[in-house]
Amino acid sequence: MFCEQAVLQSLEVDRPIIFVTTECSSSEAEKDLKERGLGEIERGLLNFIDAYNETVGVSVSDRSDTVRADCANLSSIDIAISKMSERIGRKSALLVFDSLTSPYLFSGSEILRFMRLTLSKFAAEGNSVLACIDEGCSKSEDLVAMMSLSSGVVKMDVEDGKRVLNVVKHPKVKPSRIEVPTTKIWAKKMYDAKIWDWEKIKRFFNAQQSGMLQQFEVNVFWPNFAFWSSMVWDPKRFPTMTYEVWKEFATMTRDMIQLFPWRMKLLFKLFLPKNLSKVNDMKKLFSRFMIRHVKMRRDGIIEYLEDVSKTDEHYVRVYESRECCGFENVGAAIASVLPPLIAGMCKALEKEERDWNVIETKCIGLGNPYCELKFVPGEIDELQGSLEKDISVVERIHDSLMHRLMGFLIDEKPLVKRPTLGSDFLMAHPDITLPAMAGERYRMALRMGGARAGKKVGERLIDAGLNEDEAVGRVVHLLEYCNVGKVTMNETLRIKDNCESIYTKILTERWEEPSCFFTTGFLNGFFSAVKNQHVKETKCIAMGDPYCEWEFR
Repeated sequence: MFCEQAVLQSLEVDRPIIFVTTECSSSEAEKDLKERGLGEIERGLLNFIDAYNETVGVSVSDRSDTVRADCANLSSIDIAISKMSERIGRKSALLVFDSLTSPYLFSGSEILRFMRLTLSKFAAEGNSVLACIDEGCSKSEDLVAMMSLSSGVVKMDVEDGKRVLNVVKHPKVKPSRIEVPTTKIWAKKMYDAKIWDWEKIKRFFNAQQSGMLQQFEVNVFWPNFAFWSSMVWDPKRFPTMTYEVWKEFATMTRDMIQLFPWRMKLLFKLFLPKNLSKVNDMKKLFSRFMIRHVKMRRDGIIEYLEDVSKTDEHYVRVYESRECCGFENVGAAIASVLPPLIAGMCKALEKEERDWNVIETKCIGLGNPYCELKFVPGEIDELQGSLEKDISVVERIHDSLMHRLMGFLIDEKPLVKRPTLGSDFLMAHPDITLPAMAGERYRMALRMGGARAGKKVGERLIDAGLNEDEAVGRVVHLLEYCNVGKVTMNETLRIKDNCESIYTKILTERWEEPSCFFTTGFLNGFFSAVKNQHVKETKCIAMGDPYCEWEFR
């Protein structure tokens, strides 16, 4: 919003703008500007460098006011800035870079050289540069270096409904704190339950109860790989969005009960307690419903801890968690789906209207032999802190996943194996796509996270001595091994029953756009590294097509 406001104010005085977008398309950026008051302007004043769509493989129409670039390639952005600057032919232009986060996460400290040689050069020619970056995404030493290269630094946050600007350094303003009342707080965009096709859900539920969903078994590695690849992009907000959307989704359990056979509905009506405060009542709920649900999905082996639980404070233990196995001693609690699912189910199944929250108190990732969850009605003070992750922890987890992945691709080592539950789990919810249906920020993280991960995989396979075709063959084998879908590759790449988008088709009305956000990003990053090709998804089962298909370009 800060960048958009700067653009609008500059346009008011007819100052030419070069708007570099790395987290959305130029069309989306223009739409946001119009929502904030952009009116008719002189042609040539507002210009875009779209460094997003090319990076994640989204197909868009050409625009006369837009030059494309790839934020995984700093040279392409440099060339685009020079080209756009020559096209404008005027000095005193404002280059708005929203944001440096994506290029930094692709190129690391190389961004410092880009700032010195490209951005500083542009400013020295009589122009100005405004660049934003998410503070939590970078190493502290790199952030300090970026700040030292800047003539002014403003840190921004939101506290108690106010936008807070801390002026760290400025050529004309002393270090200060500025609080700006916000006239409009942009609400979190959660999914609209009206999109669900309840007839489809009923058929899906009946198939689930009769054990007919074996084709939806997915290796636990793949959704974990997608999640932590995306976490790198937004380690503070991404896990919070995940928690909120899964919790909200689980509250639909109240509606799901109406799909049960009448005998099961009667049992719920007779035996479901008015509230879940007491230990005995919560024990009944777990023994009759939740333990069975978790076991069916092979999410883990769950046990209600009657001895340590008390009124309005309950504990469960989870063995062989599909989210946490393989992340021993990484220095953080890992589980991101099961805790909010339990919180949402408690809220949905309790006859009283109370909000529930869950926090992971023990975890394999913290060095414990199992995971434990604490859940209570009301707020948990430590919850937000447990959700936010330090970038160093996220990178350590992602490096662990990449190491395991390369061991599989090069030496055929197993990805993950649980002692009794095995490597697969029943993906009975749209584990990757559901949160993405909640808003564009999550979709962006999936796309960019996939592109970065795919690029790294391609580069490492080539560095290991594989040729292009061998590298492609190994990745196709990976997708099939993980049960991502049935892959065929000729002039195009097709995936039938893609696990990322199939639930959008099963549970909702026809989706209006391809929903393979992570898969498309991953393929685009991989093929750009291995064959210098980009892909775009032209067909998707979420839109009613018989398979998902990507064209090369």
